Amino acid sequence: MSYPLAIAVSSVQAALNDSQWDALIIIASDFTAVPELQFEINAAAAIDSRIGKETVLLLSAKAPGQRLVLSPTGPLDRDYDDVRSFYDAAKQGITQAKAAGAKSPALYVIAPETDAYQYAAEVAYLGACQALWQPLEGREARGEATIEPVTQIGVIGVSEHQSRYMEAVEAGKRVARDLCGTEPERMAPRRFADYCVETFAGTDVQVSVETKVDTLQKDYPLLMAVARSSLQVDRHKPAVIRLEYQGEGEIEQTLLFAGKGLVYDTGGADLKTGGAMAGMSRDKGGAAAVAGFIKTVALLKTKGIRIIAEIGAVRNSIGSDAFVPDEIITSHAGVRVRIGNTDAEGRLVLADLLSHLREDAKTAVNPTLYSIATLTGHAARAVGPYSALVENGAARRVGLSADLALVGDLWADPSEISRSRREDFSFIKGRSSADDLLSCNNAPSSVTPRGHQFPMAFLVAAAGLDQHGLNTEQPLPYCHIDIAGSGVDGGDWQHGKPSAAPVAALAAYYCL
Repeated sequence: MSYPLAIAVSSVQAALNDSQWDALIIIASDFTAVPELQFEINAAAAIDSRIGKETVLLLSAKAPGQRLVLSPTGPLDRDYDDVRSFYDAAKQGITQAKAAGAKSPALYVIAPETDAYQYAAEVAYLGACQALWQPLEGREARGEATIEPVTQIGVIGVSEHQSRYMEAVEAGKRVARDLCGTEPERMAPRRFADYCVETFAGTDVQVSVETKVDTLQKDYPLLMAVARSSLQVDRHKPAVIRLEYQGEGEIEQTLLFAGKGLVYDTGGADLKTGGAMAGMSRDKGGAAAVAGFIKTVALLKTKGIRIIAEIGAVRNSIGSDAFVPDEIITSHAGVRVRIGNTDAEGRLVLADLLSHLREDAKTAVNPTLYSIATLTGHAARAVGPYSALVENGAARRVGLSADLALVGDLWADPSEISRSRREDFSFIKGRSSADDLLSCNNAPSSVTPRGHQFPMAFLVAAAGLDQHGLNTEQPLPYCHIDIAGSGVDGGDWQHGKPSAAPVAALAAYYCL
């Protein structure tokens, strides 16, 4: 697995004088502040009205490799402008440079000297890498060097420390994109587990994989209901992957992550129809993001932090043994769950994972729990291309979502905050003496009021986290992150590139 290295370059002049670079990409709102190349830029602007309005490739004798790319950000001073302008401009600029044959371009980012743009250069590098990524099976079929020829990216004005951090974040995002963006047979549950083992070999992350059906049925009953119809095919059988990291020094905080790894979601007995199944190999984006974040932490060797993660790699298959609505299944936490719709399978997988993590959290130092999932169409409908954060009272008391959202804005990994309300808990209450909870209603989440908030209430209740709320003896901060809207770059779930949200935001929050 490779990705373009981030190389610190001291100045524009250093990039112009160093033969290792074969293109210069300038990213700015205007191009009047580059004295080394001002004559060429002004001469080009006199005859080409696109300059400053769209990305343009110029032939320049002074530029490395004679390739000069001007990639404008657009305005940066409006209330709603943010650092994503640099992320997007870098994607356009690297695409032009690559198409022109560049393999070692240098990025020069000119950003306002304000807090909102303090990481513009780092964000530009991450945007360039996002544009360059191609699916794992494509790279295997055609060769890494053929399909992704850019081997390094110079970033002007950053330090060696900054460049190493950027590389670690990109490595984590690459893991997340590879896991999420690979077709379902290439990344079936057992192969997902194998990939995690390979990814963390030689790091400080301990990986254990549970695949014994009898054990899973006992310890993860909701997860195994989802997996039940997949057991007839060996490669589709489920796996629970546990990742553990402990940094050097005294542990100051413990992070516990549950990742939804639906390697393919047919909808089960409530079969997806009307073409809605296309793209459902991307329903493992939450699990992918968990693995990606931990990869970044492992590379940075972050001190004072312990991480425990459980990933449920499952295929929601349709077949004669598929679980069906009206079944009542007792969760790992001992809660009786009536199935409302089998296409609401992700919350079942997460609930059992969270219940196990709750047990770990009881004895952990300063614990915080997360679940990350491509969970609901409602999240995409409600907040568009942003991650939706829904937290419990203990997390709200410490300002967890607010802080995470603020950091995400600085790293082009933004989110929106949603509140958990009493209506959400009323919605999932059992309706009879036979059940404690209803998993969901039987309508699409996108047309259900509070369709991405009430699933968080289900997770709290089904995992036993309602016993650890704000006013209990042992409150446990918990935040659910729904990436159904943010998980794929460009909105095309079948062909778009996974965004690796919220890896960059989590890394900045816990590792910087």
